[in-house]
Amino acid sequence: MKQVDFENGSVFRNILQTSFPMLVAQVLSLLYSIVDRIYIGRIPETGTAALGGVGLCFPVIILVTGFSNLYGLGGAPLCSIERGRGDRDGAELVMNVAFFMMLGTAIVLTVAGELFCPLLLRLFGAGPGNYMYASAYMRIYLLGTVFAMIATGLNPYINAQGYARTGMLTVVIGAVTNIVLDPLFIFVLHLGVRGAALATILSQFLSAVFVLRFLTRLDTELKLRYLTLHDFVTKHLELAGDIVSLGMSSFVMQCTNSLVSICCNRVLSTTGGADSALYVSIMTIITSIRQLLDTPVLANGEGTSPVISYNYGAGRYRKVRRAILIMTIVGVGYTALMWVFVLIRPSLFISVFSSDTSILEKAVPALHMYFFAFVFQALQISGQTTFKALNKKRQAIFFSIFRKVIIVVPLTFLLPTVFGMGPMGVFMAEPVSNFVGGTACFVTMVCTVLPELRQMEKR
Repeated sequence: MKQVDFENGSVFRNILQTSFPMLVAQVLSLLYSIVDRIYIGRIPETGTAALGGVGLCFPVIILVTGFSNLYGLGGAPLCSIERGRGDRDGAELVMNVAFFMMLGTAIVLTVAGELFCPLLLRLFGAGPGNYMYASAYMRIYLLGTVFAMIATGLNPYINAQGYARTGMLTVVIGAVTNIVLDPLFIFVLHLGVRGAALATILSQFLSAVFVLRFLTRLDTELKLRYLTLHDFVTKHLELAGDIVSLGMSSFVMQCTNSLVSICCNRVLSTTGGADSALYVSIMTIITSIRQLLDTPVLANGEGTSPVISYNYGAGRYRKVRRAILIMTIVGVGYTALMWVFVLIRPSLFISVFSSDTSILEKAVPALHMYFFAFVFQALQISGQTTFKALNKKRQAIFFSIFRKVIIVVPLTFLLPTVFGMGPMGVFMAEPVSNFVGGTACFVTMVCTVLPELRQMEKR
């Protein structure tokens, strides 16, 4: 597989070489869950209720992704910095310590999730109309936790070595498998939501096998090696702490997304009246659209991250600043364009997930409101990516909490009730948080990081 040479070449070329395969990989990765929802929403007679039930499982799915990012996106910048310094053994150790923590966490999440599944779903807002669909999907999905965490959590270490196309291929394998198996299990074998969950974990299994095989090959630069519990406890706890602390911003971001999802579903269930189940389904659709439209700007950030980290470790601070500028321009341009498309053709996005005409009338104004300040999402991602890539943990964690916990969660409860907006208040909380949180994060980054880089460059 071709390896991106971070040591040479232009910053833009390096970003493009890493970002484009990541974009393809993330789009295909998103298909794991998006394809499930597309097919589930079209199950005859029960599609809308089943779609809402699967939407109630989002907090758990997001939490699994959060732990994958905790160790994957937390360790990958450290790995890139060590590679930039020429310390191959140090980079390899980071990956192996992260892998050890992934396996342990996956086991704990699987056991805990299966034991407390009914309690969690009630907490998330499951009712008589959608509980059985949520439970059926969640119990099977949890069995594939270890595969999901290996495939998602180790992929950043493949990208950190410059093997962006290989990282893309790991996702292609799983996504294509999921696309093929979904209609077979859901409609041909009549397994419904159980079939969708089964197709997902089988796909993740194949991706995990490919990742493990690549990272244990003799010609791979950084290799997975066996790490004992004794060695982890006695020798590597400090490094584990560094990985966790740097990955905490990504983890907090995922956890706050999970918290927001829970809050939104609960508020919609209480303020939606007779249409409460319908509003939960609409939120599932809008969340799916947001994930789809978020993917390119996230890939842009994650593709830029190893370029920033490597050049920072190598002392090329001018290239670091140039990478930040390119990432921001591309992100803002893309989100502005997508915002226009949502305003002009909202029904096009909604129809991907449901053909139910009763949804369209209420979903269009909700979608317009939800994406009103989408362009500020790019500023948030540029600031967050820069903080993480430069190992600035406190800033990265703070702005993850600030946008979701401090702004979105309170507004989700206040706008529908205190301000009398009803269910539409839930959809209004997102653009407010994008504007305030995105602006604060980006301005802080510009005012602190860029002057620091200029001073380091002069020295």
